[in-house]
Amino acid sequence: MRRVVVTGMAGVTALGEDWPTIRANFAAGRTGVRFMEEWTRFTGVNTRLAAPVSGFSVAHRYARKKTRTMGRVSQMAVYATERALDNAGLLDDPVIRGGRTGAAYGSSFGSPDSVLGFYELKKEGTSRHLNATSYIQMMSHTAVVNIGLFFGVTGRIIPTSSACTSGSQGIGYAYESIRWGKADVMIAGGAEELDITDSAVFDTLYATSTKNDRPEATPRPYDRDRDGLVIGEGAGTLILEEYEHARARGARIHAEIVGFGCNSDGNHVTQPQAETMAGALRLALDDAALAADAVGFVSGHGTATEWGDIAESKATNQVLGGRAPIHSLKGHFGHSLGACGAIEAWLAIEMMREGRFWPTANLTNVDERCAELDYVMGEARQLDTEYLMSNNFAFGGINTSILLRRL
Repeated sequence: MRRVVVTGMAGVTALGEDWPTIRANFAAGRTGVRFMEEWTRFTGVNTRLAAPVSGFSVAHRYARKKTRTMGRVSQMAVYATERALDNAGLLDDPVIRGGRTGAAYGSSFGSPDSVLGFYELKKEGTSRHLNATSYIQMMSHTAVVNIGLFFGVTGRIIPTSSACTSGSQGIGYAYESIRWGKADVMIAGGAEELDITDSAVFDTLYATSTKNDRPEATPRPYDRDRDGLVIGEGAGTLILEEYEHARARGARIHAEIVGFGCNSDGNHVTQPQAETMAGALRLALDDAALAADAVGFVSGHGTATEWGDIAESKATNQVLGGRAPIHSLKGHFGHSLGACGAIEAWLAIEMMREGRFWPTANLTNVDERCAELDYVMGEARQLDTEYLMSNNFAFGGINTSILLRRL
């Protein structure tokens, strides 16, 4: 089995497109959550909060011919990937088109507005707003397909459309592809486009925050006073590479991926199960042949939903004990669904390399029903650790855990 390292990283988030900008926003106590004035026209949806990426556009960056098949989610995915490939020193490298580079990338859905033409056809009997690219923009694997087309990827393509684990599954499956010799380089990650329909899904489950007059105070992962999640958007891309391949070309190595675990609850679409969540964490540890006490930090999923926070904390405690320092970044970025696993893995690597981990935004009083863990809250934590665990959990009971090593 071959070693797998991260040689490129980039993203698009509500708090910036690079680590220095995001870190500065963390230090200033800013979050990306805001009141969405444009959503006031929607009746029957209680939340008016989201964490959008402001000012994002590729109109002057890419030719129209290149973007005809892209909705916003694909545009963010391609842009994050371009910057990650540049960060890896592979942007114009022939290896991308050589058959040994692939992509494993996901989102919950495509671009929602592209559905409207199909809806019009079914409801009104006319197809005035349908065109040759409507389906390409709508389909759940639109991000990975557009990445492949834009960069000329000729290796394996692995779409991961699994809601909140789309990004983490993308990283995990890319890691396995290289580890088992199916590829030398993999583009991995996830993206999500903000839309009122995303918030409406969770609103029907009474799972969204309605602190509409206090966007700076929500969401509140693991906190006793949380009232639900806030939807965000963005994209995160990691470039994974076989270790000797990276060394041979003198690449900068950000971190090593040493373990991946994935399973399903097999029980309920929206009610997470601590036992099987814990099983995914153990699978990652087993994959890495690593003892639980070697994990020095946990990047948690922490959606600020009642049963999700409680189940996750119990699973983490079962596997790692109460000593594990943990935070969630969703207090800062909202829940970016298919993008969150990739964005969180990227930023976890940045923090691990600096030895400084930022706290969970808005966490002031841990819910007494959450398991005992070392919740990082209030201020950043100086911490020197070699191994970090990044966990994500999704609708349908899909559980993922990634183990990262600092090199």
